[in-house]
Amino acid sequence: MKKYFLFVITASVFAFYSCQTEKPWQPLFNGENLENWDMYLGTPLTGFEDLAEAATTNKVFSVVEENGEKLIRITGEVNGSLATRDTFANYHLQLVFKWGTEVYTNRNSGLLYHSFGDFGEALGTWMVNIECQLMHNRLGDTYLMNNTYCETAVKETDGAFFYASDGEVKQFSKEHNGPLVNKAFDAENPLGEWNTVDLYCFGRTAVHVVNGQTVMVNNNTGTVENGTIVPLTGGKIQLQAEGGELFIKTIQVKPIKEIPAEVLP
Repeated sequence: MKKYFLFVITASVFAFYSCQTEKPWQPLFNGENLENWDMYLGTPLTGFEDLAEAATTNKVFSVVEENGEKLIRITGEVNGSLATRDTFANYHLQLVFKWGTEVYTNRNSGLLYHSFGDFGEALGTWMVNIECQLMHNRLGDTYLMNNTYCETAVKETDGAFFYASDGEVKQFSKEHNGPLVNKAFDAENPLGEWNTVDLYCFGRTAVHVVNGQTVMVNNNTGTVENGTIVPLTGGKIQLQAEGGELFIKTIQVKPIKEIPAEVLP
């Protein structure tokens, strides 16, 4: 097993768990700046190589004001990662975001969870991770980067797999039925409106909830190492820059002792 699979929950996260009765939500965006995040710029967008050469982390990832409220702005002009410094497990994360008007390739981004390793290991830009897709029209899909793995109940339509609570449980990874599991249905709000994504991770189960509706349940999350499934139960959180302007109003997390029954079909 490679050493970076043995990630460590930091002291600050232990403190966050111990204080959960006092502060049930831990804001990951402090409303002022991005001092608690790491930033990385990776591969250029196809056809926009000149923008990648001129890009800086502070330009691609910044805090702006809109209607008197501070928001995270991600320009999307180059592939990049905005990543937490802390590692999380057994949590409920809530992200509120909307798409902007500037589009380079397409309105693409992702909420990347259980992230580990170095920037650039996944697709030349990101840490290895499991993705809750934020791309317009694909909000809530699962994409498994590099050697990550899950088991999901699905139904097959025209050669594609869609999450279905009453479907057949199949293995997903690049070595199994592919890295993509489509959401059960579309729950995305119209362009320009805010979307709320709730991500519940407990043990080896991850649930994607879009605007209050469960669109994906992944079980037995892990990595594939020489044909063996190694459990993966936590990691860092990454937000993608990937082709379109994105605004984030809030991103916050709190510990959970189980996944709430109301979000499980």
